[in-house]
Amino acid sequence: MNSAMSEMNDQRKSAFGTKSNRLIIWVMVLGVFVAILNETLLNVALTPIMNDLGILPNTAQWLSTGYLLVIAVMIPATAFLIQRFTTRKLFLTAMVLFAAGTLVAALAPGFAWLLVGRLVQASGTALLFPLLTNVVLAMVPMDRRGAAMGTIGIVITFAPAIGPTLSGLIVAHYSWRLLFYGVLPIAAFVILFAYMRLTNVLDSSRQKADLVSMLLSAVGFGGIVYGFSRAGEGHGGWSDADVLLPVAIGGIALIAFIRRQLRMRQPMLDLRAFQSGMFSLSAIIMLIVMMAMFATMMLVPIFLQTALGYSPLEAGLVMLPGGVVMGIMSPVTGRMFDRFGARGLALTGLILMVVALVGLVSMTLSTSYLVITGMNTLMMLGISMLMMPLMTNGLNALSPSLYPHGTAISGTIQQVGGAMGMALLVTVMSNGSDRFKAGAERTVSKEQWEALATAAGMKQAFLFALGLVIVALLLAVLFLRRSSSPQGEAEGQRINAH
Repeated sequence: MNSAMSEMNDQRKSAFGTKSNRLIIWVMVLGVFVAILNETLLNVALTPIMNDLGILPNTAQWLSTGYLLVIAVMIPATAFLIQRFTTRKLFLTAMVLFAAGTLVAALAPGFAWLLVGRLVQASGTALLFPLLTNVVLAMVPMDRRGAAMGTIGIVITFAPAIGPTLSGLIVAHYSWRLLFYGVLPIAAFVILFAYMRLTNVLDSSRQKADLVSMLLSAVGFGGIVYGFSRAGEGHGGWSDADVLLPVAIGGIALIAFIRRQLRMRQPMLDLRAFQSGMFSLSAIIMLIVMMAMFATMMLVPIFLQTALGYSPLEAGLVMLPGGVVMGIMSPVTGRMFDRFGARGLALTGLILMVVALVGLVSMTLSTSYLVITGMNTLMMLGISMLMMPLMTNGLNALSPSLYPHGTAISGTIQQVGGAMGMALLVTVMSNGSDRFKAGAERTVSKEQWEALATAAGMKQAFLFALGLVIVALLLAVLFLRRSSSPQGEAEGQRINAH
């Protein structure tokens, strides 16, 4: 048994070590990169789209909300899909969906077709990242996973960080349609290469789909993300029906979904992953980090534009250095994880986030553009040091049979955490601004008064985020340790030679 496991590990090392397989992984990474880039690519382009198509802001916002909503609905089902279909078939299907949606969006004559294109794009995006993660977990031995997952870290950190900047640069000089036309050749290349070279890495099984679980998952996660997104976009307070009702319905459906999964012999999403203390700890810390990350990416540009008077392009450019740092550091921290484990990296990253948030809490109307850029970059540096090591450490604590479920849970946490973070911190900011206006006498111009209120609200929001990150830091100090697979790395999966 041990010799067979050792031989399989040797096969994985040699398989991953070949130039062909490294190229396959990089092409998959490229496909996931352009897909995840689209999550934030339209944020700055919504105004030109509204002007071109003659739509209102509440309508245009569905291009972003709908995209996130489809991803939140589909990711929990990826564990079943990864086990049901072959690697090659699932990856090609996901990329074709993404490319088809991109083409529809680029050619869209009106808003309805543009929204359809975005939703089809999202259906492909939701499949790609969990599939890539499972391929890496299957192909790479545990002592090399940090470097491989660091490569994936470029995707989930760098892509959404540069989306607003890239979008701002394009729409400032060209049509918003170029955001879609520019992606099409890359997607076509990935599809062609995958069709010719991609092999089946993961075993597939004839597992039956549980339609009730899929429905409960869609209503549960979709309702929660939709409700939080509406609140985060400023479309309603927490007592408004369009926020409270979907969150309540989603919460009820999610409870029913969890109960059903715990009773099933073959659950769609196996929640036994949470029996691992290290996976559960990683999930909690990752939820907090994603809340802080997405909220910061939203609040800093708002502060720059509404309080300091910078243009959307200038507000987008402030995020660029942080995105570049994340892209550079993800592979580096991956290799450091292989040598030293997750604890030191996670603690360092969380401490950097605390320092950055203290700086953001101290922002005033006289704070320079350069200082704000520096604080945001420090924040992103901290996130890049802990995100992928934390995720890899949590997945390493699971048996291989739970890898698809662990990656699906991690992906869901990222989407829900992002929506929750934006909603909660925007609410805190709005309440802080309202309290400032109610508690202080206006002695300056209306514009200056609004800017001071925004600054006061931002301070409260970043204080809230600081408190969350301090909780995550304490959890890491007390409980985070290096993990290893409880049942042996090779159990439950094998490399398919076909």
